[in-house]
Amino acid sequence: MADDTILIVDDSPYIVDGLVALLKRKGFKPLASHGGDEALALLATTKPDLILLDIMMEPMDGWETLERIKANPAISSIPVLMFSAKKITPEEAQEHRLNIDDFVSKPVNPAQLLDAIARIFERRKNVSMEAVVARDAGLDPALIEEYSQLRRSIEVDANLLAVLKRSSAVNRPGSAVPEEDLAAIARLEEKIKTDEIRLKEINEKFTRAGE
Repeated sequence: MADDTILIVDDSPYIVDGLVALLKRKGFKPLASHGGDEALALLATTKPDLILLDIMMEPMDGWETLERIKANPAISSIPVLMFSAKKITPEEAQEHRLNIDDFVSKPVNPAQLLDAIARIFERRKNVSMEAVVARDAGLDPALIEEYSQLRRSIEVDANLLAVLKRSSAVNRPGSAVPEEDLAAIARLEEKIKTDEIRLKEINEKFTRAGE
């Protein structure tokens, strides 16, 4: 979306400069920061529409930066798109999946990154509009919040599942996949199925309320 502000957080000036140029060409308003501390300082005075956050940074890595963002009520609602050349582990996926809105691997493919950004903005717009309709229909606010969380978590989990499968080579014939990776993949697949069933149930309530 044109005019949306996107904060880029990466300790590589080369990557930051490249992303700034890309996002400017696409009509966004990029803000540059070169590490977690600098990003948190910027967030004390400005609230971007989206944060692009690298995982592998020093001295504060992306996961710690993410935790500090989500611990601050003033900025915790800002969507965060993680990106990194680092293989995301099953443990990291499990620990942080609730706090991120998408994940893109480095080297960053511009089309893939822009698609991820568009998905996040589109999902948030749609969920917001659907929530308005549901509130007007008198549905329980807790149910509306659950719906919003499910919409996000299903998409994020599906993307993380694809990342885990690629990094574990689970679909590569003859490859030896660690048992813990297989278990994590199975858990995530089951979580997605459970969430999809619950989302369908809530969708049916939304449909009945709108009739």
